[in-house]
This record gives sequence, C-alpha cells and structure tokens, in this order.
Amino acid sequence: MFLHNFKYTLKTLFKNKMLIFWTYFFPIILGTFFNMAFADIEKSEKLDIINIAIVKNDAFEKDEALKETFKTLSDKNNKDRLFNTKYTTQKDATKLLEEDKITGYILIKEDIKVVVKQSGIDQTILKTVTEEISQTEKIIENLATNEIKKNPDNLNDLNELYQNIYKKISLVQDQTNIKNISSSNLSYTMIEFYTLIAMTCLYGGIIGMTAINQNLPNMSSKGKRVATSPTSKLTTVISSALASYIVQIIGLAILFLYTIFVLNVDYGSNLPLIILLALTGTLAGLTLGIAVATLLKTNENLKTGIIISFTMLCSFLSGMMGITMKYIIDKNIPIINIINPANMITDGFYSLYYYETLDRFIFNEISLIIFSCLMLFISVLNLRRQKYDSI
Repeated sequence: MFLHNFKYTLKTLFKNKMLIFWTYFFPIILGTFFNMAFADIEKSEKLDIINIAIVKNDAFEKDEALKETFKTLSDKNNKDRLFNTKYTTQKDATKLLEEDKITGYILIKEDIKVVVKQSGIDQTILKTVTEEISQTEKIIENLATNEIKKNPDNLNDLNELYQNIYKKISLVQDQTNIKNISSSNLSYTMIEFYTLIAMTCLYGGIIGMTAINQNLPNMSSKGKRVATSPTSKLTTVISSALASYIVQIIGLAILFLYTIFVLNVDYGSNLPLIILLALTGTLAGLTLGIAVATLLKTNENLKTGIIISFTMLCSFLSGMMGITMKYIIDKNIPIINIINPANMITDGFYSLYYYETLDRFIFNEISLIIFSCLMLFISVLNLRRQKYDSI
C-alpha cells in the first residue's frame, strides 16, 4: 500500500497545473524580476578604484610603512586593490586635485597630511587608511622607545628592531581584525535570492497539503476509500509526504540551476551547505502544509490561500521586501523570528557568510528539523483522532 500510494500521489501532483505554477514557475518568474531590479543598483553602487596622488619627497622615502601599504593597496594584481596611486610633486598633485583627476593627495612633512577638495565616501576612505597607518607608526615608535630604554646595550641595529616590532603588530592585527569574507558574495541581490529560496521551500506546503487532501475522506473520493481501508494512517501520511518531498526537490533543483546558469547568481563556496539547508527548509514547508491539511476542515482553495499568505508573511518578516525588516523584528520581537521557518532558512544562509564557524548554521538546521517533526507529529495525531459519522 505504501508504494501504491506513493506512485499515485506523484502522478496526481505532477498533473496539477496550479500546483506546478506556484511551486515551479512562480519562484523562477520572481527570481527573474529580482535580477532585473537589483542588478543595475549593484553596478551603480559598486566601489570604484580611487585615484590619489602621493607627494614624493625625502620624508615619504623614509616612511617605509606608508610606502609599502600604498604599494600593496595600489597593486594591479591585488584583487582587493583600492587605490590608483600617482607619485608626483606637490605642485602637480595640487593641479591634479583642482582638475578633479584625483580624489586627494598625501603630503608628508612633520606629520602625514591628507589634502582633499571636498567631502565624500572616497575621501573618507583615503583619510581612514592614512590615519590607520599613522597610528600604527606611533605604536611602533613607542614600543621601540620602551625597548631601547629596557635593553640599551643589546640594540645594534635600530632598523631591525623597527621591522620586528612592525611584524608583530601586523600579525596581531591580522588575528584580531574582523575578516570580511562576504564582500565578494553577499549583496542586495543575494539577500533577495536567499529569501526567494526560503519562500520556495515553504511553498512546498502547497504540495504537502494537496497530497494529504487526497487521503482525507471529506476532501476526495480516494480519501473515503482510504478511511475505510485497514491501512495505517502513518503509512498514508509518510508515503504522501515522501512523494511531495520529491516533487518539491525537483522544483528546488530547477530554481538553483536557473539562478546559477541563467541569472549567474554566485552562491559562493558554501553552495553544498546552502543546498543542505534548502532541503531541510523544504521539509519544514512540506510538513507545514500537511499540518494545515489535517487541522483545517475547509475546502482546498482556502487552505492554499492560507499557506500562500502565511508563506509571504514569513518571507516579508525575514527580509524579502527589505532586509531592515528582519533586524527590526530581531531587535523588538525576537520570538517571531525564532519560530519563523523562513527566517530560520535565511538566517542560516547569512550565518555562512557572516561567521567563520558553523554554530549558528547548525542551530538553524536543528530548529528546522524540530519544526518539521512537530508539524508531522501534530498531523499524525490529528488524523488518528478524526472520525466521521458517514462517508
């Protein structure tokens, strides 16, 4: 009976045109609109290489820290290149600035000075980088002075001392600074595609609801036959759920293939974990639909409307219409996002980029599994309690 019900459910689900539209085609259409809407925004907000100048004088030649830092940040072979640097005289630097050919220039005399014509993002970046270098140099000088006072007889080479201190400071900074591993992957478009995947997973609830409705005596003629047969309710639910899960996985696979190869969405190096989370999210959506089907004694269209409305509400609260909504809920009513299955999925995606550990990702995986088990338990319990006066 398990295999028979499994095959029958697969056939009927694939023949349901409305079901296929909402779970297969609607996410693809929405993903296409997302790509069209946000691609141009990202291009316009992309940070360009900043044109700057450095006045080349004796003070600059002696400042190894500043010279090496800007050499690295201006290297064309560096993927994180930030500046396009010209080395010139103060007169030429002033002329370039007046003609708006550079954002600003650096002049070193007694101190490091940044000269700009106006305020802006590029000017702020130039000043921030320069100030960071200046602060590091002061730390080196103070440490070197203290070292000289402690061991005046053991210092034969001051340049070697400064280099050793600089290496130690650089090592500590590399270990303690926040590492941005999301800059090349996380974007406005990616955020929307994360919520799109979460929505698609929860839309699996429509498939689960449709499959279970076929086994309910008050919803279909097949359900009447199932109710009068000696078949276990658990067998019926599990076989229908498995067929529904396979149908939804196919839809999810199509969405991933479309977004990766047609829309050129880059999910980053954590794609296997993203797929794993999506599969778990699909299970959560599926069991949600099964629970709606068994708990609500109403027609199929109303049940479908409830699942779609609930899915869109969960997607909205998890950031589909604006990422700020997710943070507003997290700050003011965190319990909503804790029990929101769409947020569990999107939060798991974010954690793969914001954190180097998988603790939060695993927490969301476990939360989705618990949610799925709870929905399935409620469904089976409710089915066992259902009785009808006449069939």
